[in-house]
Amino acid sequence: MEDKEEILAIERSIGYILRIGVIVSAVIIVIGMLLLFIQPSAQAVPINLPMIIHGLLQLNGEAFIMLGLFCLILTPVLRVVVSIFAFAKEKDYLYVWITVIVLVILVIGMSLGLVEK
Repeated sequence: MEDKEEILAIERSIGYILRIGVIVSAVIIVIGMLLLFIQPSAQAVPINLPMIIHGLLQLNGEAFIMLGLFCLILTPVLRVVVSIFAFAKEKDYLYVWITVIVLVILVIGMSLGLVEK
C-alpha cells in the first residue's frame, strides 16, 4: 500500500514539473512578445546562450522568446532526470539504466545542435 502511494506521489511530482515548465515557458514567451510589441528589435535573433543573456539584460523581446523556448525544451529533459530518481526509488534498475541512456542521448543531441558552423 505504501509503495502505491509513493508511486502516485512521484507521478504527481512529474506532472507538476511538466505543468510548471510549460507555464513558466509560456509566461516568458508572452513577456518577450509584449516587449517586441512595445519596442520592436532591430538586433539579430539571439541563437546562443551568451547572446540570449546579453539580450535579456537589454530587455530584448526576442531574447525572452528564445529563453522561453529553451525552458520549454528543457522541461521534458527535467522529467527524464526525475524519472531516473523515481525508478531508483522503486528499485527498478533496468528502467534506471534505460532512462540514463535516454538522458545521455538527449544531452548528446542537444550538444550537437549547439555546434555552430
